[in-house]
Amino acid sequence: MDDVEKAILISFDESGAIDSELKLQAVNFCQKIKETPSICSLCIEKLCFCKLVQVQFWCLQALQEVIRVKYGSMSLEEKNFIRKSIFSMACLEGINDKMCVVLDSPAFIKNKLSQVLVTLIYFEYPLIWSSVFVDFLPRLSKGAVVIDMFSRLLNALDDELVSMDYPRTAEEVAVAGRVKDAMRNQCVPQIVRAWYDIVSMYRNTDPETCVTVLDCMRRYVSWIDIGLIVNDAFIPLLFELILVDGLLEQLRAAAAGCVLAVVSKRMDAHSKLSLLKSLQISRVFGLVSDDNDSDLVSAIAALITGYAVEVLECSKRVNTEDAKVISMELLDEVLPTVFYVMQNCEMDAAFSIVQFLSGYVATMKTHSSLQENQMLHISQILEVIRTQIRYDPMYRNNLDMVDMIGVEEESRMLEFRKDLFVLLRNVGRVAPEVTRIFIRNSLASAISSSSDKNAEEVEAALSLLYALGETMSDEAMRVGNGLLSELVTNLLSTRFPCHSNRLVALVYLETIARYMKFIQENVQCIPLVLAAFLDERGIHHPNIYVSRRASYLFMRIVKLLKSKLVPFIETILQSLQDVVARFTSMNLASREPAGSEDGAYVFEAIGLLIGMEDVSLEKQSDYLSSLLTPLCQQVEVTLMNAKALNPDESSLQLANIQQIIVAINALSKGFSERLVTSSRPAIGHMFKQTLDVLLQILVVFPKVEPLRTKVLSFIHRMVDTLGASVFPYLPKALEQLLAESEPKEMVGFLLLLNQLICKFSTLVRDILEEVFPTIAGRVFSAIQRVVDSSVTETNTEEIRELQELQKTLYTFLHVIATHDLSSVFLSPRSRDYLTSIMQLLLHTSCHHKDIVTRKACVQIFIKLIKDWCAKSSGEEKVPGFKSFIIETFATNCCLYSVLDKSFEFGDANTLVLFGEIVLAQKVMYEKFGDDFLVHFVSKGFPSPQNLAEQYCQKLKGNDIKALRSYYQSLIEHLRVQQNGSLVFR
Repeated sequence: MDDVEKAILISFDESGAIDSELKLQAVNFCQKIKETPSICSLCIEKLCFCKLVQVQFWCLQALQEVIRVKYGSMSLEEKNFIRKSIFSMACLEGINDKMCVVLDSPAFIKNKLSQVLVTLIYFEYPLIWSSVFVDFLPRLSKGAVVIDMFSRLLNALDDELVSMDYPRTAEEVAVAGRVKDAMRNQCVPQIVRAWYDIVSMYRNTDPETCVTVLDCMRRYVSWIDIGLIVNDAFIPLLFELILVDGLLEQLRAAAAGCVLAVVSKRMDAHSKLSLLKSLQISRVFGLVSDDNDSDLVSAIAALITGYAVEVLECSKRVNTEDAKVISMELLDEVLPTVFYVMQNCEMDAAFSIVQFLSGYVATMKTHSSLQENQMLHISQILEVIRTQIRYDPMYRNNLDMVDMIGVEEESRMLEFRKDLFVLLRNVGRVAPEVTRIFIRNSLASAISSSSDKNAEEVEAALSLLYALGETMSDEAMRVGNGLLSELVTNLLSTRFPCHSNRLVALVYLETIARYMKFIQENVQCIPLVLAAFLDERGIHHPNIYVSRRASYLFMRIVKLLKSKLVPFIETILQSLQDVVARFTSMNLASREPAGSEDGAYVFEAIGLLIGMEDVSLEKQSDYLSSLLTPLCQQVEVTLMNAKALNPDESSLQLANIQQIIVAINALSKGFSERLVTSSRPAIGHMFKQTLDVLLQILVVFPKVEPLRTKVLSFIHRMVDTLGASVFPYLPKALEQLLAESEPKEMVGFLLLLNQLICKFSTLVRDILEEVFPTIAGRVFSAIQRVVDSSVTETNTEEIRELQELQKTLYTFLHVIATHDLSSVFLSPRSRDYLTSIMQLLLHTSCHHKDIVTRKACVQIFIKLIKDWCAKSSGEEKVPGFKSFIIETFATNCCLYSVLDKSFEFGDANTLVLFGEIVLAQKVMYEKFGDDFLVHFVSKGFPSPQNLAEQYCQKLKGNDIKALRSYYQSLIEHLRVQQNGSLVFR
């Protein structure tokens, strides 16, 4: 072993036993060898003698690199030497009387040799080395080794150059075209003849070689003359190989692959149809009924589905009646087997079941009525859909426990089912009655099975019924068109043995909810619906995920049925007693945290039921008291004992209180403001007492943020429920909420004030004047970092919270201004913040990135001008405000900010902002007259004079649209004058 071989072995070593420094030296040594002038001679010599595969691979790799990089600079002698040597190696011939050992090497070495040959073909075929393929053909008589090498060469040519399955450069595409044209003219017929002879000769003695040849041939069918394959010799041979039992299975599969390539070849639709008909494909149908896991069955399945796709495509493209009839006959012939394949065989990933079936269903839309065989095909398509949407039983436990594997499988199936349900809808439109009968029979089959092992079948049948509901109009559902009445009744009255299965239970409940329009019209079904949701199939299901979803769906059903449920209230409350009891006992937190707010939906449903005026006042009071009293007592006991609790107990009790607030909040949603304040004030009194109790939480636990958030949410609810009668409770509540609020909580506090202002308007003036100074002080201090343009760390959580607070502040100020409460800004304690507010609004109206926020700030200024400025020139309501508006707001916001190129007139939101800016000018002129006009014109219109005159004319007129249009053209004119720099500042 010489130094070169040693260096190659060391550079390829992956054992870790070689010192890294030595390995680096070896790699560098090998690299230097590649750069020597004699590298080609060296490599070919090594390939003749050395049997070390690492050395052989390195030499072939080096040769390929040298040819690629240096071909243009090589001498003719060197090119001839390489060409002759490589070809001799591939043909099992000696080089200078020395027999090369490469073809005795592993497959990857022979593949590398074929790649070197293809690199030569890239540069030399057909102009320099025109005989490469022709010279190879006689040498195929040497037997399997050379035949194998020839196949590898053709495969490498396809991979490296010809196939368009890989991205190619423009140069590679041009070379591929040149090579294919030359091969078609020169040698393709001889190559095809060689393939035929080899397969005929070796089919019984060396089937593996035949497999290699057929797999190679399959690649070439797409671009060679189809007549070379589709003839009286080759097609019978291929079908004979497919059909003769006892031959090597891989050989039969390879023959099927070649026929599929023939079937898939692009050609004129009428020619393709004749070809497809001539193949008599029905001969292979019987081969898919045996072992569905074999290579042969997979290949036959691919052939049959590929054939069906091509027939369907022909049926769309042919334009004669005869051809259409033939295509439909061929489809009718192949479809039953296609359906069998789809249901029973592993499908080729490239074949889209949905795409094919959707295409077939689309052809039926053109028929006025469906024939008997088409009705049969529709039934088979529905069976395929049912098979395909069925979960694999191997995942049953994973899906029930919702572990990681289960989550992934459920997500995959949800995605996979989308297209299948679209297909179902299309089938339902073409053949509605057939579809309903199929779904009825599927459900009946699932119901009749007494085994709990058919969970997947039941789930699929219920999913089909659910999907059917998605296709029906509200009217059709109310009437119960077709079999719907029977389907829903069967569904409601059924208890499946596999109901404990999570997916079955969920789709069962979802399907009932889907058909609520029918149930609304058929009240006799209500007891069955209630039973399904209230027993172990629903809210009392052992699986937490099912009971949680059942609670939510039940609440939605109560919303829909409402007064129709009055006769069942006692029954419902009795059934939910244990759920309610979990909230009225002290062990709430023992339930798993993930379900901590499950009860909210149950309490909301109860609230909707008992909050109706159809329920008598006496019963309503009893129901509500039986719920609120124990819940409030729990809170009171916890508050009394708060100081005595250790940390663990305290954590548990705080969790309990949170859930209680959530429950009461949800319960109150069923009671309208009119009911609790006008028609039944006694009910309102009960909620006021509850509010009193819950507000104590803010006093006892002032710094527990989750509790504060829940109480705040309840106050929001009580504002809607109690109306103005909530006022006596607000000062205390707002004081406590404001006492400890962080920026994040301040957002919630401002949202509460916004709700109060929007609901009660000027009635909250006194409350607002009381809290506004504190709010302003806190918020301005907090948001200073956001306003400060030097702050760059905009992704921190703190900065995001402050940005949210600032955004909410603008809404808050806008709500105040637009609800006739601007006097709040002028109260003695708030005046200290007036300058800060004005500066913030000014800066925002001119520079904020969010156009909607800028618009809100301009609207605030418009309202303040209207509120604070009289038309007469008497005493100013707000000293200095008029001059601030004329000298600062008008020029900065209405002129300079609009002149800036960042102000995009092409943007819809920006145009709305521009409209507000123009309106502001109109309002300023109405309030300030020439004081505004003279100053504004002097700042903005240096020349020519007629621009100012036209502006004044438009401003004084009554056509705001004309003013806006003129002002936009004026701004665009001024932008051209200033040439990108605000020269007028």
